[in-house]
Amino acid sequence: MKQGQAEPVTLPKAVTGAPSAIELRHLRYFVALAEAGSFTHAAERMFIAQPTLSQQIRRLEDIVGTPLLRRRREGLQLTKAGAVLLDASRTVLSLVDHEVNRTRQAAGLGRQRLRVIVPPRLPDTFAVEAASALRSAAAAVDVDVVWMEVPLDAGFSLIQQRRADAGLGWLTASPEALPAPLDAMSLGEFEPDVWIPAPHAAARRGTISLDELTCMDVIHGPRRAEPGTYDAWTNVLRTVDPRFEFTDPPLRHSLQMDLSFAATADRPTACARPTRCSSRRTCNGRGS
Repeated sequence: MKQGQAEPVTLPKAVTGAPSAIELRHLRYFVALAEAGSFTHAAERMFIAQPTLSQQIRRLEDIVGTPLLRRRREGLQLTKAGAVLLDASRTVLSLVDHEVNRTRQAAGLGRQRLRVIVPPRLPDTFAVEAASALRSAAAAVDVDVVWMEVPLDAGFSLIQQRRADAGLGWLTASPEALPAPLDAMSLGEFEPDVWIPAPHAAARRGTISLDELTCMDVIHGPRRAEPGTYDAWTNVLRTVDPRFEFTDPPLRHSLQMDLSFAATADRPTACARPTRCSSRRTCNGRGS
């Protein structure tokens, strides 16, 4: 090579073109598809044509470099990578939407917004009472409340990830044990309200001990709906029987469904539901 003359350099093909970038619309389409369970329903929800949605999802998979979904006879199923990206997508989109809202507020273009999680299996009376009080307080200071009906774990991770601002959930430890910057206040103490067969001796007493409860099949789940209380009560019952496990019905979870399975079970079966009461080592019992 002669002095002062540059030698041509050949770059790998992977870096010669403009780098691919994930856009927010890719993440919104992907989240909508995962929640809808089908391309048809997701396209309707996003007001786009189904071929366009399919093309954008393929584009996202190309950018990521791995399949995110599998098509099954029963519907779409997330791959392991897809599950990771879904969680990250929800976090990113929630944070972006929240910060855009804050930006509009700073410019005087909108009201403040409070995103509040109300888990689907909270006791109805308590949920209505707390939600009504919060809505009234928010209206008094000109704040809009956005309700989010999703499960909330014992670590309040959705709030830690800034996907929500507050939530009604179960404290399975003291408020001081929560990691910073979370803050909590206790609104009451709760124990399961246990539905048991009418012939059971505990039905006549109105209470049932943990020892009696661990001798029965107990329907409480599914765990994904209430991981905090599910684990907390599992730990309590395992102080009596280290091998205790809750029994979950094979179909969707509701009190009516649980009672139907309990009534037709081969052995005595109880149904645990959370209700407000004082703390003690026996549970309320109801005949069924």
